[in-house]
Amino acid sequence: MSQDAAERLSHAELLKLKGWNTPTIYNGWEQITQHDPARVGINPQESRDFMPQMGPMVGYAVTLVVEPSNASHKKVAHAWSDWRKYAAHAEPGLPKIVVVQDLDKPDTCGSFWGEVNANTHRALGCVGTITDGAVRDLDEMTNAGFKAIARRLCVGHAHVTPVRWGEPVEVFGRVVEPGQLIHADKHGFLAVPREDEAGLLDAAKFMDDNECNTVIAAARNAAGLTTDALLAQLDEAGTAFTEAAKQRFGREGEW
Repeated sequence: MSQDAAERLSHAELLKLKGWNTPTIYNGWEQITQHDPARVGINPQESRDFMPQMGPMVGYAVTLVVEPSNASHKKVAHAWSDWRKYAAHAEPGLPKIVVVQDLDKPDTCGSFWGEVNANTHRALGCVGTITDGAVRDLDEMTNAGFKAIARRLCVGHAHVTPVRWGEPVEVFGRVVEPGQLIHADKHGFLAVPREDEAGLLDAAKFMDDNECNTVIAAARNAAGLTTDALLAQLDEAGTAFTEAAKQRFGREGEW
């Protein structure tokens, strides 16, 4: 189920979210969500960012299921064309992240992603992928400006073809819904619950400022202090950090 485009964050807001790493976005999100931040949103299984130099990616999920080991999927007529139409028309005017569940895992025999699909999907408005399968043509994908968070690299594509799309998928232990806002980088990803989107940018900015003004400032301004004075300064900063978060969000912040 997808939200109306009018309910989405603007492209400008998404670019501002992209200015922070995913842990910083998480710090803001945990202040506004009613979910348990240990059990919702984040990927509990390890993922790997194969283009960390590209920084974070932010976009709305376009979901896909593949099974490269199964040649029978290639008998479905128009699967590629129908998938590309779905990807092209989803989330118009906004960046998209293709979230791919590979049914072969934990085995890997082929990749959906390579030079051709990276360029093709970049043209369709997609900025990258999160796949619990593999990627290949790493340099060529990077050259296309298409970021990849995946489980591993591989050599071939095997019998890969789109199998199902536009439905919930599970990647790295997290279920992602079509149209769900995602922030991802070398640390992992955050799939933001829909009701938390609106306040995410302000919350992340506040918590980043809160850290810089209190606990980080106290740690960085330690030159010349005795150990006792430093410990007292850190305690005072921690209290200030917690109080600021509590006043803003009605709960105690964590760092």
